[in-house]
Amino acid sequence: MADAPHNILIVEDDPLLNQHLSELVAGAGYGVERCFDGASALKAVRCGRHHLMILDLMLPQLDGIALLGHVRKTSLLPVIIVSAKGAEEERIVGLKQGADDYISKPFNATELLLRMEALLRRTQAASAPLKCQISVDSLHLNPSTLEAFIDGRQLELTQIQFTILWQLVSNRGQVLSKAYLYRHALNRSPGTYDRGLDMHLSRVRRKLTDAGWSGHRLQTVHGKGYCLT
Repeated sequence: MADAPHNILIVEDDPLLNQHLSELVAGAGYGVERCFDGASALKAVRCGRHHLMILDLMLPQLDGIALLGHVRKTSLLPVIIVSAKGAEEERIVGLKQGADDYISKPFNATELLLRMEALLRRTQAASAPLKCQISVDSLHLNPSTLEAFIDGRQLELTQIQFTILWQLVSNRGQVLSKAYLYRHALNRSPGTYDRGLDMHLSRVRRKLTDAGWSGHRLQTVHGKGYCLT
């Protein structure tokens, strides 16, 4: 695993599917570590040696949603949920808890690999050392560590949430279209009924407000896009 450019943690309790995912991911050139329950996965995440986690929701000992909650307290590790729980409410719960993407079983192998590549590419781009840190009033963003602070207190954001906020802060005063944010933050085009960006933006706005920053400054400009005033 150490020689691979990216190390992927696969958390899936079904032995056959776990093996299938492992072979698929390893075959694409990634390093792989396998876990079969939430408790062992949490221990693995805390070692800090992974670049992305593929997570099932139905897990023994500690289910996927609970595991994700623990992970997000200390880590911005990119997470793709791969679960048979494909109902809209389950996707919303997963995204609210901090997942970066969600794909339902049965899944297309090529689509999963492409989503992994896109998420890893966003992670690398957002942490590029050439990007300068930015401060707006008491809000401070550090792209090299993907960390956001308000009055010195860290704001817990997922990879996608940080990237959205970074784009809005970097272009403050300008209206960014939904297509632009999908392309530069989610690295994809929006689907016909796709509300993924809206959910992420709502979550960012609430986190800013809860931390005492002016979340209302993140505005929706009807018919045009979004803007940080």
